[in-house]
Amino acid sequence: MTQPRFLYTANPARVIFGAGTLAELPAEMTNLGVERAMIVSTPAQEVDAQRVARLLGSRAVGVHPEAVMHTPVDVSDAACLRAQTLGADVVVAIGGGSTTGLSKAIALRTGLPQIALPTTYAGSEMTPILGETSGGEKRTQVNPAVLPEVVIYDVDLTMGLPAGMAGTSGINAIAHAVEALYAQNSNPVISLLALDAIAALARALPAIEANPQDRSARHDALYGAWLCGICLGSVGMALHHKLCHTLGGSFDLPHAQTHAIILPHALAYNAPEIPEVMEKLRGVLGDDPARALYDLGRAVHAPASLAELGMPREGIARARDLALANPYWNPRALEPEALSVLIERAHSGEPPAPM
Repeated sequence: MTQPRFLYTANPARVIFGAGTLAELPAEMTNLGVERAMIVSTPAQEVDAQRVARLLGSRAVGVHPEAVMHTPVDVSDAACLRAQTLGADVVVAIGGGSTTGLSKAIALRTGLPQIALPTTYAGSEMTPILGETSGGEKRTQVNPAVLPEVVIYDVDLTMGLPAGMAGTSGINAIAHAVEALYAQNSNPVISLLALDAIAALARALPAIEANPQDRSARHDALYGAWLCGICLGSVGMALHHKLCHTLGGSFDLPHAQTHAIILPHALAYNAPEIPEVMEKLRGVLGDDPARALYDLGRAVHAPASLAELGMPREGIARARDLALANPYWNPRALEPEALSVLIERAHSGEPPAPM
């Protein structure tokens, strides 16, 4: 039997994982040889950013709580100007994907190093991927210049994440691992990480929903999210991510919730062309992986439909056309009629079905 050929490239990053690890931030700044940190967050997490500033004392030159969804270009430009005005020599990002996105955009424009302090399960901190929004469209690029130099995972920083947000953020992370299993450039290392990540999150998220203070479940979820982030940053993605970026950028839909809704349907769409992947997923999710992911969303009270997020029904055709506009690899060819069915079912909140 011919053995498969594969390529594996590891992204460089220093990762500190545990509980109470935020305390190591000053030492990590010293290791990087930096002294003037601008701390970025969303407006809702400014309290967390101020806490980091107090930890750093005089080494914190400013807090910039202006990160928003989908990383608008004008917001990034304003943040760069603030960093230059403050004379910052490092960006410290505390938050989820929106905050990490802003930090990456600053790094791309200024060359500043980054230290990421994740508080959700987005996984963006482990990737060289940046998506920015302008003119109602989200454009994504892969550039090693946006990969954070240091990531500090502190389970304590996730304990305040509401169970509902934990659920949607966690399913968003699972999407990275699912698509990594059938990526065009998949490899054995990433596939092993992906399956371990899916299993960890699938058991952790319902436990967090049942008891938000379950530290063991929070640990498992953050561990799974870390692995999912590695998957996202190491191999290409396909229909699921393309469609979510299209929907998020074009209709201003929340990132994690959109991923949680689309994932079961995208997997059902691709299932006929990935029988070996589906068999692996049965080992961690059960007999019907697509339905299991849909049921996981219901178990953690994630939104079931794009309509709930505010997407108008008349946007279905536009979303389909945008997804078809720029050709990209997917294990199953993009078929306009089947793609319309996928989006329609996701819009109405129906369970996934063979297409």
